[in-house]
Amino acid sequence: MVIFWSELAKIDYWNNIEYLEKEWTLAEVYNFIDKTDKLIGLLKKGNLSFKPTTYLNTFQVPVVSQITLYYRIQNNSIELLRFWNNYQDLNKLSL
Repeated sequence: MVIFWSELAKIDYWNNIEYLEKEWTLAEVYNFIDKTDKLIGLLKKGNLSFKPTTYLNTFQVPVVSQITLYYRIQNNSIELLRFWNNYQDLNKLSL
């Protein structure tokens, strides 16, 4: 499987890292990066999907308890859509 990052996913990812750098320790930054890398590795291998959403071919999986990854499967590729902070209003989530 090929992994693509949407622009929103890139922005979310780096915003989360910046927040962790300011408010937490480097250990939390590295934990978030490591867990993201492991999830992407699992998704690349294929043959699994996580919790479906109401959007077509779109799934969600927690990266850490505060952040959920939303992704879409299309043909032989996976598009990372958002790294959503779970403390935000879910009604404002746009994919």
